[in-house]
Amino acid sequence: VQLQASGGGLVQAGGSLRLSCAASGINFDNYVVGWFRQAPGKKRVGLGCISHFDGTTYYANSVKGRFTISADSPKNTVYLQMNSLKPEDTAVYYCAAVGLPIISLEEGYYDYWGQGTQVTVSS
Repeated sequence: VQLQASGGGLVQAGGSLRLSCAASGINFDNYVVGWFRQAPGKKRVGLGCISHFDGTTYYANSVKGRFTISADSPKNTVYLQMNSLKPEDTAVYYCAAVGLPIISLEEGYYDYWGQGTQVTVSS
């Protein structure tokens, strides 16, 4: 099983980025996929997730209204659209997946993790 997170980069404050999480070895149709980030010197935190079981999405308050998670089932890929980016959004972003139909932003709940992609927001 492999999750490949991509799409990170350098963007100015107020800009947008779309991250992708592509899976091989599993079918996202039977998974909840979450997005997390870890800023330098801080713990990894959950941002949001999407359940392929019923299409439900859930977001942390810190990103609600700015970030949107969507899925492309034929491509077995989940996206994180990030708008109105702020310097404090600078972090390594990870996607993760778990084959249980329960929404959670607890990282211990997830079985599979991508390698992370760096997002840097300049002021």
